[in-house]
Amino acid sequence: MSVHTTDHVSDPISDLAARPLAPPPAIGGALERELAHLGKVGTRRPLRQLSILVVLSLVYAIGLVVVTATRGDLHQLPMGWLVGAGAGWLFGFLVPSYLALVPRAGSVTPRWQPAAVAAVIASIGFIILGLVIHPMGDNSLVYGWDRFGHGHTCLKFGLATALVPVVVGAIFLRGVLPIGSRWIAAALGAGGGCLGGLVLHFHCRVADGLHVGLVHGGVVVIAALLSAAIVPRASSR
Repeated sequence: MSVHTTDHVSDPISDLAARPLAPPPAIGGALERELAHLGKVGTRRPLRQLSILVVLSLVYAIGLVVVTATRGDLHQLPMGWLVGAGAGWLFGFLVPSYLALVPRAGSVTPRWQPAAVAAVIASIGFIILGLVIHPMGDNSLVYGWDRFGHGHTCLKFGLATALVPVVVGAIFLRGVLPIGSRWIAAALGAGGGCLGGLVLHFHCRVADGLHVGLVHGGVVVIAALLSAAIVPRASSR
């Protein structure tokens, strides 16, 4: 009669799993000192940042109008158009700025898609508005094509106005633009350009459609393009 014996074959994996875990190595002294000095990280407050941007930008814009004086034909223009177009420029400043800075509820990143739509609408809309609706008074100026190039002064003035909201917005968005950063920056620029258009609306008395549409409205387009090219690089550093 034969007797069968079963040899016990050890399983390396089981043996390894049965061994007690080795204690973790001690952290280095340098790392321990760094951890001891860590402080609380401040979270973004988008609505507060938006409020700061709006207040600083409007104070700056109002100061520019006061320093440079209002347009000489202001009292000759339809009050409805002055108020309505002014409200449009203001709205064009506030909406893109809001969408660029304030994320939707439950999110931490800005809303780049609605911001992109707002930037495009503002860029196109104010050019068309200026070309189509541009009332004049007796003291209004007309440049037309002959003196169209003289509009570079308004272009520079409008872009200088846009500088403050773009810079403030770029500071607030530093390090939080992983997706759609160029569209967010374009929205900031378009909003700043609309603020520039608002200042020109009450300052410049050149009232022909080419100037109001292509120069005043062009401020929005150029500010959006410049912001899209510069802000993402600056806010990632």
